[in-house]
Amino acid sequence: MLAADLFLRKPPMTTPPAAAEPRLTSLSHGGGCGCKIAPGVLTEILRGASAMPVPPELLVGIETSDDAAVYQLNDEQALVATTDFFMPIVDDPFDFGRIAATNALSDVYAMGGKPILALALVGMPIAVLSTATIGRVLEGGASVCRAAGIPIAGGHSIDSVEAIYGLVALGLVHPQRVRRNAGAKPGDLLVLGKPLGVGVMSAALKKGALGAEGYDRMIATTTKLNTPGPDLAALDAVHALTDVTGFALAGHALEMARGSGHDVELDWAAVPLLPGVRSLAGQGFVTGASGRNWASYGAEVALPEGFAAEDRALLTDPQTSGGLLTACTPEALDAVLAIFREHGFGEAAVVGRVVPAAGPAPRLRVR
Repeated sequence: MLAADLFLRKPPMTTPPAAAEPRLTSLSHGGGCGCKIAPGVLTEILRGASAMPVPPELLVGIETSDDAAVYQLNDEQALVATTDFFMPIVDDPFDFGRIAATNALSDVYAMGGKPILALALVGMPIAVLSTATIGRVLEGGASVCRAAGIPIAGGHSIDSVEAIYGLVALGLVHPQRVRRNAGAKPGDLLVLGKPLGVGVMSAALKKGALGAEGYDRMIATTTKLNTPGPDLAALDAVHALTDVTGFALAGHALEMARGSGHDVELDWAAVPLLPGVRSLAGQGFVTGASGRNWASYGAEVALPEGFAAEDRALLTDPQTSGGLLTACTPEALDAVLAIFREHGFGEAAVVGRVVPAAGPAPRLRVR
């Protein structure tokens, strides 16, 4: 659509003053990447979809549930195309816009690409929210795109029941530098770029149980662009990349296992967590998406005896704008960690490894 379509083409109407507006999160049945359709349900839906012709230029499609589509333009360039949008995970409209935009751009970085432009996707309850509030959401998204060095070149807007915001994100990558979630090899180490716990924090926030310090940490991690992606993809020893979002660490590690045909083994004690989230999970601040995730893929996960309920909740915790999960050779580990540090991801940590499949189908093993 034309850039002008971002403006709400509605007859003039009265909107409530900002002080009378409801909390953004109160307008959503779910927030952030916790809004995703559960992986098992999504698989069932897609099973009935008709097969479509696949041109040879389509380097990455839907076959391994990867982060974005990749279409080769020429010998030097391939187009990375993705979209992501969701309902509010926070009440501050500017922060909501920032988080949604950061999350959408992450899929370009996760393929090894660099963003080149974005289109805004805007659905807002016009009779409930003021134009000033809606404008702040868009400003938040625009601020992230400026930080990424790209324009928002257009978009589309509708009047909807729930507040929705996100982006179509386009990027470029060299065809030989495309990194999928399907290339991991036995012996590879897994490095996670961001700590877990965003879903737990969002559940606590919605119930008024997240303090100012916790909120600041949540915003800091969810608005941090996954800029290490292209530099990681430039290393031949990096065999696979994905970002951890709505299907949680367990779900996205499983996608990596399925795509490679090998098992993934996680060292749970080494997985970085946001401060305080294990305690919050133990108090019951867990999203509904966490349970839906486990119901969808729990049969493919081997947990150690006595694995605590709060740990399982974090293993399946939906991450909004989560970190990159990188599979690399042990020899490349120092270079991979150095790239993360250079981009400001000092908490990046080795969280597991890829091992030969122990059964007829790839699994996730947690120890």
